[in-house]
Amino acid sequence: MTTTATGGVHLVDHPLVQHKITLMRRKEASTNSFRRLAHEVSALMAYEVLRDTALQEVEVQTPMETTTGKVVDGKKLVFVSILRAGTGILEGLLEVVPSARVGHIGLYRDPKTLVAVEYYFKMPGDLHERDVVVLDPLLATGNSAIAAVDRLREYHPKSIKFVCLLTCPEGIAAMAEAHPDVPIYTAAVDRELDEHGYILPGLGDVADRIFGTK
Repeated sequence: MTTTATGGVHLVDHPLVQHKITLMRRKEASTNSFRRLAHEVSALMAYEVLRDTALQEVEVQTPMETTTGKVVDGKKLVFVSILRAGTGILEGLLEVVPSARVGHIGLYRDPKTLVAVEYYFKMPGDLHERDVVVLDPLLATGNSAIAAVDRLREYHPKSIKFVCLLTCPEGIAAMAEAHPDVPIYTAAVDRELDEHGYILPGLGDVADRIFGTK
């Protein structure tokens, strides 16, 4: 799998990722199908998101002899889900790194101002010793992503990355202005936002489609 990087944006262009994103776009995709595809895409994207993850050497006994190998210290990695939609891609990454810690940030978008309002925040301890990967299926206006990163920076994590399934030029520009050092990993950069802050052509309301709500 490879990524195409433009500035701080890493576009995961693997054929399987692109295939599954296309299936997710279909209006007629069932809740079960949409949820399963979100899980599969996020698991595939995890390999690129974590490509530069630090390794440590350990001694291991093979059936033939003692040798050394390299392992990821998952305890130093934190996946931060922006509620509620982030939950839909969290499990895919945990499937790849099940020992990672998990944090949650509850944010909702004010329908009039589109400003992100926080209602919940719970993180593992010693965040300053950990690498953080923030998860939200869509980077649209960028308000929720910026608010989440603002809050996390109060705890001085070692590094922060942002992972989404889709984004758009407006969201990229907003994040680049607020947090130019935070790389964005995405499967697609769509055309634009509409007047309500939804990505076009987009995926619709991802949380509603994952959880079967309206």
